[in-house]
Amino acid sequence: MNVNTLKAVYFIGAGGIGMSALVRYFLSKGKKVGGYDRTPSELTETLIKEGAAIHYEENVSLIPDDFLNPETTLIVYTPAIPADHKELNYFREHGFEIQKRAQVLGMLTRTEKGLCVAGTHGKTTTSTMTAYLLDHSHVGCNAFLGGISKNYHTNLLLSDKSDFVVIEADEFDRSFHWLTPYATVITATDSDHLDIYGTHEAYVESFQKYTSLIQPEGYLIIKKGIDLNPAVQPGVTVYTYSTEEGDFHAENIQIENGEIYFDFISPLGNIKGIQLGVPVYVNIENGIAAMTLAQIGGATNEEIKQAMPGFRGVDRRFDFKLKNDRIVFISDYAHHPAEIKQSISSVRMLYPDKKITAVFQPHLYTRTRDFYKDFADSLSLLDEVILLDIYPARELPIEGVTSKLIYDNLRPEIEKSMCSKENLLEVIKHKKTDVLITLGAGDIENYVPQIYELLKDK
Repeated sequence: MNVNTLKAVYFIGAGGIGMSALVRYFLSKGKKVGGYDRTPSELTETLIKEGAAIHYEENVSLIPDDFLNPETTLIVYTPAIPADHKELNYFREHGFEIQKRAQVLGMLTRTEKGLCVAGTHGKTTTSTMTAYLLDHSHVGCNAFLGGISKNYHTNLLLSDKSDFVVIEADEFDRSFHWLTPYATVITATDSDHLDIYGTHEAYVESFQKYTSLIQPEGYLIIKKGIDLNPAVQPGVTVYTYSTEEGDFHAENIQIENGEIYFDFISPLGNIKGIQLGVPVYVNIENGIAAMTLAQIGGATNEEIKQAMPGFRGVDRRFDFKLKNDRIVFISDYAHHPAEIKQSISSVRMLYPDKKITAVFQPHLYTRTRDFYKDFADSLSLLDEVILLDIYPARELPIEGVTSKLIYDNLRPEIEKSMCSKENLLEVIKHKKTDVLITLGAGDIENYVPQIYELLKDK
């Protein structure tokens, strides 16, 4: 189905962060847009105000007439939707074109030049930073982001002058195999989504397959030292990067007065005196990857240097909510052991002499089952841990898999407790700490505003 012949697009799971960017894209193209989501949220209510017809009850009779013609309507669904979903089955039974979100993004990478960011972690910050750099250059870009940019307050950028599209390439359900990148970064291949892949080897093999989809004459920028043997087509240029070594890296890193400066070393042209917009150590590496994609896209060194300090980050990615003489409060989406380790290490680097406490909500029973020891190792870098129950997302409970698996494997001398979401505010009220960080990809974010109100008056 051609984008130009479409009249209507219906989304099943419209409120997901990635799906909502496509909702906005098709609204901007003048298409009729509607859909279903299980629960109302600030995002779905905003989409409704922007023109999308979204409802929250799984009910075929609630599908508006605009979306009932299979000749002119595209159905887009997220893999998190259960197979027996009534509306999805109605569309299947009536001959509609049905695509996953990733297939639609793949269609765009074949009509525009896709600058994609893949990897176990760092995808959202790196892709959002790439989009910001290009948008602040003469090149411009379109972008579908996996988080809300704090510069733009949206997850979608549109440009009528640029043929570049920045896309976060998600490995869940092998979604990124639908893409045909012009250039892609791969940040990491630490095991994840073993409910889909089964083994680490199958997970890495999936990334190898992804590298074979890069267009000839395109680019692969791979984190130096990760577990991946690329299988690129002839003509693809392969570069490496990392914080301190690789074709692209940083030199002369200086951390002073809460700011980070470094020189960007690049075969496409070095840039001295880069100032990092969100000064946490892990963003040096994310910044190197983003600047690499921006250089490949044609942004000038001066444009990149001027733009970098203005990047404000992404909601829920090392997101400072409160910073005063009494307490620092950070919200972070980190939900994989390696991400959590990076996040805590970055906090420790900024506040080496402070007591650091984290509230962690594990995401998925399968991920907890597969990595509970790794979670415990990462969380043991803290001074104190408060563990919430597992956020199930799309999963049913697994017998014997609870947050206590993590709790029991934390280092013996750490302060630790378990509590319910309902009691969280009461628990935090009586804690003494210098830095509090909330970690997790579940609904812990819903409690952040209340935690903020509690701490700012504490």
